[in-house]
Amino acid sequence: MGDNDNDNDNDNDNDNDNDIDAVVVGSGPNGLAAALVLAAAGLRVQVHEAADSVGGGVRTRELTLPGYRHDVCSAVHPMAVASLFFRAFDLASQGVRMAWPEASYAHPLDSGRAAVAWRDLDRTAAGLGPDGSSWSRLLRPLVDRTEPLVEAAMSDLRGIRPQVMALARLGLRVTEQASPWWNARFRGDLAPALLTGVACHSIAPPRTLASAGVGLLLGSLAHSVGWPLPIGGSQAIVDAMVGQLTEHGGRIVTGHRVRSLDELPPARAVLLDVAPGALLEIAGPRLPERYRRQLRGFRHGGAACKVDFALSGPVPWSAPDCAKAGTLHLVGSRAEAVRAESDVAAGRHAERPFVLAVQPGVVDPGRAPAGRHVLWTYAHVPNGSTRDVSEQIKQQVERFAPGFRDLILAEHVVTAAEQGLHNPNYVGGDISGGATTAWQLVMRPAARWDPYRTPLPGVYLCSASTPPGQAVHGMCGVHAARRALRDRFGVRSDPLRLVAEAYGGGTNTAAADR
Repeated sequence: MGDNDNDNDNDNDNDNDNDIDAVVVGSGPNGLAAALVLAAAGLRVQVHEAADSVGGGVRTRELTLPGYRHDVCSAVHPMAVASLFFRAFDLASQGVRMAWPEASYAHPLDSGRAAVAWRDLDRTAAGLGPDGSSWSRLLRPLVDRTEPLVEAAMSDLRGIRPQVMALARLGLRVTEQASPWWNARFRGDLAPALLTGVACHSIAPPRTLASAGVGLLLGSLAHSVGWPLPIGGSQAIVDAMVGQLTEHGGRIVTGHRVRSLDELPPARAVLLDVAPGALLEIAGPRLPERYRRQLRGFRHGGAACKVDFALSGPVPWSAPDCAKAGTLHLVGSRAEAVRAESDVAAGRHAERPFVLAVQPGVVDPGRAPAGRHVLWTYAHVPNGSTRDVSEQIKQQVERFAPGFRDLILAEHVVTAAEQGLHNPNYVGGDISGGATTAWQLVMRPAARWDPYRTPLPGVYLCSASTPPGQAVHGMCGVHAARRALRDRFGVRSDPLRLVAEAYGGGTNTAAADR
């Protein structure tokens, strides 16, 4: 797979613009999901993308050396295999092969120890010593009822009554982990570190309601649907989406950054997979002042400095079980994680930052030449940071894998500030689409009952800056497309049913093949 061999109409030929029913701006997973829903309803759809290739953060490229394939941003996909959209789309039937590491994630500590979240919950508990039973009691009610929990988490967070019990179970645990008593159930240091590391995916201090919710949701998925990687790279997911969109008549215009609604061809609906600031730019003074004030008040959160490595061999972890994990959280103890994330939230660079690492070669050796490996890493930094923290990243990896530096053949660095240049939705390097706070998880990007409809008739927002927020699940696009279909075209069919009938057959065969 290249960057994307399915890009269409790169010459911006708009001879058939009058035949367009709906326009989507932005070709990340949410924009493409919205386009696929609309096309499944029989509409003529055109997608406009600022970059020369589609996919947003879901792309795979040779960033370091020829033959070494690195995911540009998203690398591991528990939310994709759990997503209601991708279950209907049926990634496996589109040729996307997922591979599941034996361990979903690992959290090494000093002295050669590590806490490991195995796919099997009981095996995980057995490795946590005196805290094994506490870990099991914390997560088993969520793991055993993953489906209603996922349905609630991926909803528009407006009509979730059928999943109220799942939310209640999650809410009790979130409240505990966001309180001063968050460590009360644990006696050792392995389990607290394991839970805190996954909460740090929110790029916010771990002991908050939002971070605790993110950690518990992802932690439960680690023991249910797992944390898989696509064979060949995340690009496979985008290639499948683009392939079906073009097969169903969709057109894609690349290399066109839309700065005004006036640049778009006439259409009955416009769906914007963009950040709130870009919505302000594109819609301009057409938006009411009150709504514009709310968009200007939208908060972007902590950021990521990303470093990709080409390695001459596998990472030499001191704790052998780390070699079986697709994902690793490199920060040390729970206290160290809190300190590092608190520094970032306060606008400071942590001396020992939280580092998220992914080693695709555990399940996909084809990402590098025979015997060689790639390592995907990022460190949390303040929003807008221009600092290259690759040295701090190497220190954190070396801390838990002595000899790592000797394996480095090449590296590729993207600072937080550069993230925003490469992908306008990553404002200041905020790869989450907005600060992860309890308020902004629900009321994003503005305090409105319907976050997808803008005040402009026929214009909708479908980016990760709407519920349910970050991750590769496509549901922001689904929720926005549902409203566009009803409002502008009188189509009241369930969009997921439309997707299943048009593309997938409606079964999650990717999950079934685990």
